[in-house]
Amino acid sequence: MSHPLGTVRVMSRSQNPHRCAGCGALAPRWVGRCPACGEWNTLVEERAVERPGVGARAATAAPAAPAVAAVPIGQAPAVARHPVPTGLTEVDRVLGGGLVPGSVTLLGGEPGVGKSTLLLQLLGRVAANGARTLLVSAEESAHQVRLRAERLEAVTSNSWLAAETDVAEIEAHVAATEPDLLVVDSIQAVLDPGAPGAPGSVTQVRACAHRLTRLAKERTITTVLVGHVTKDGSLAGPRVLEHLVDTVLSFSGERHHALRLLRAVKHRFGPTSELGLFEMGEGGLEPVADAGHLFLSDRCADLEGSVVAPVLDGRRPLLVEVQALVAPAPPGAPPRRTAQGIETGRVHLMLAVLDRRARLRLASKDVYVMAAAGARIADPGADAALALAIASSATNRPVAPDLLALGEIGLGGELRLVPQMGRRLEEAARIGFRTAVVPVSAPPAPEGMELRRAATLVDALHHAGMGRALAPAS
Repeated sequence: MSHPLGTVRVMSRSQNPHRCAGCGALAPRWVGRCPACGEWNTLVEERAVERPGVGARAATAAPAAPAVAAVPIGQAPAVARHPVPTGLTEVDRVLGGGLVPGSVTLLGGEPGVGKSTLLLQLLGRVAANGARTLLVSAEESAHQVRLRAERLEAVTSNSWLAAETDVAEIEAHVAATEPDLLVVDSIQAVLDPGAPGAPGSVTQVRACAHRLTRLAKERTITTVLVGHVTKDGSLAGPRVLEHLVDTVLSFSGERHHALRLLRAVKHRFGPTSELGLFEMGEGGLEPVADAGHLFLSDRCADLEGSVVAPVLDGRRPLLVEVQALVAPAPPGAPPRRTAQGIETGRVHLMLAVLDRRARLRLASKDVYVMAAAGARIADPGADAALALAIASSATNRPVAPDLLALGEIGLGGELRLVPQMGRRLEEAARIGFRTAVVPVSAPPAPEGMELRRAATLVDALHHAGMGRALAPAS
């Protein structure tokens, strides 16, 4: 029977494959959740490309002889490549001495955090030491880059600049200038004409990264690629991008604070436990040599609700001020719990322990907690300082200006040991702190410091001068 509207043609859906932007897995069609990594809404369509010679006949053909024969592992050539200092002390600290010739580094960070500024200063320092550098700007014009370089005083005769997005043209620029250091800003804006998709797609990013990595290895060119990040702070693009490179650096910081932090997420030539600190100023990024005074420069030590915690970020001890404010909740409104720079779950845990173990009733109070100066604390060793800061504000009793607290607090209210306590206390003593509330099992005190050992949170409150303000035991 004919259809009243005429012949009905059934349109087949596109058969183009979809690739996951998180792990790079291939799926025949779009689905909401990647079957390989389980992430949601990460599959992106990519146009299938027919390659000549791929088919049943090619699959059954005899494999060709390898271009380079395999050798016993003991006979493999051993080439020692030592890092070359960049001239930026904090970058060299994170990289374990500098950039290794022929290595590929991926630098990721949020927009506006200062990635381009950091790399321009690095290029200027490297070029000033006699090396030839090439900056490929795929997002900004040459005029914009020059203005920033002049402001940062990073213009040298050995620095070359190309505003280019075609990866083939980038290879031509490298062949013409023969740089020792190549920086591409950014890999998501580079296009490979031989690969499908638009710039920034999974296929394009993977293809361009492959070509630039091969170029770096073949010519022994130290290469730095700039990568975008997603909303959750992870690197955008396929996960294979992180596997291709030798080093992955994360550059972070609060937009409204001058502090910038550089970490190594992956590093094939050294440890990933170092932290680099920079301060953003009018003349660019300034390395922070003495991190001890950085977070305490504007501290008002005689106020209640302020306690200093010696936290550990990687292998670097930092003295961070933990502030708390306890205020009555508005009538009829539920109490608020606000945390900045500290995990909210950790604040809730400390409030529960203070209520149950120290009998400090805060259920009807608003509690605001923050790590001063834009710091972010994920170290459980700051539990003692956090609990004392909340109790200090609730009881209206400030702690001594030269007192700090260190230790993890368990659900039973016990004060536990944390790693590297000796290094933390030595840094605190160098800054000028003379008293520390620590667990019973803490190591001996450094010279000039008194340790007040506490087995429980209640003991720590007594050592800090707040014991009399606690409610009597029921």
